[in-house]
Amino acid sequence: VTMTQAVIPRPIAWVLSDSGNGGYNLAPYSYFNAVCSDPPLVFISVGKKPDGSYKDTRVNIEERSHFVIHIAPRGLAETMTETSRTLPHGESELDRVGLRVTPFDGFPLPRLTDCRVALACELHEIQEVGTTPQSLVFGKVRTIYVDDDVVSTDDKGRLKVHAEKVDPIGRLGASEYVTFGEILSIPRPK
Repeated sequence: VTMTQAVIPRPIAWVLSDSGNGGYNLAPYSYFNAVCSDPPLVFISVGKKPDGSYKDTRVNIEERSHFVIHIAPRGLAETMTETSRTLPHGESELDRVGLRVTPFDGFPLPRLTDCRVALACELHEIQEVGTTPQSLVFGKVRTIYVDDDVVSTDDKGRLKVHAEKVDPIGRLGASEYVTFGEILSIPRPK
């Protein structure tokens, strides 16, 4: 059994970065999570291409600092998986799969129009770990977009994101994903 089949489910960061040639790179990463609240940090772990060179996502983020992490909904699972294909540097996955982008208010990069959650990130730090080094890319979250259709306000005025409306997919092992299931509500002890 491999670690990727045992550490499940894993959230997926669908990362849009600037290729520097007027186009965008888009790729999914399931070694992803929140790290810190103050400052608000997330990380993605980026492996290397089959030839041993850095993946475009890492190169683009290191060179231009900005990237956008999307939470892919169930309806885009096949499209998201298609964007994991290794393409020549500068060839856009967006053009290949026909996804649309929309301006991300106050941020230099756009966001995917069809994703209900997006995090506008700025490079905080890159660390390399492991025998065949993986790049841990830490991003400082500058802005969060959440579609109005997936949020409500509770009786204390706090926003609540409805996970079932976001309808995220998670990564399992091999070519398997998990979709949203039953939600358990268990209050934390005081």
